[in-house]
Amino acid sequence: MANDHSLKIFLPVLLLVAITFVGFVKMAIERASAVKQGQNPEFYKVYLGDPEPEKTRAAVRHWDNLFELPTVFYAGCLTAYVTGSVTTTVLICAWIFAVGRTVQSLVHITYNNPNHRGGAFTISFLGLMVMWGALASSIFAKL
Repeated sequence: MANDHSLKIFLPVLLLVAITFVGFVKMAIERASAVKQGQNPEFYKVYLGDPEPEKTRAAVRHWDNLFELPTVFYAGCLTAYVTGSVTTTVLICAWIFAVGRTVQSLVHITYNNPNHRGGAFTISFLGLMVMWGALASSIFAKL
């Protein structure tokens, strides 16, 4: 049975899940706005025709991003929990990833500065790499 310390791995997961829900709402709002402003709703049947406005495409790309690298994060958190490898290092790295992705998301769905977004991405990516390194080390130590 997991201890309270192990359950803490799901707190950064909950943050990222919340950001994913925010991303979906943002995308839905932008698409509805695009249709109100003249985007042909038929576009959404097969995504052919006049492209969505830039602001809408950015929201859609943001939504897509939330299902790329974060899947490796979710897998890492579950791996840490299941293998009993939730260490302080793993927790700190999970928070670095989740907070970094939150900053990246907030930048992406607001003023969308690529330099700021890229900086947040880099920090979160490094946190995830270190997290997986710590997990690998823990798993190998248990073999």
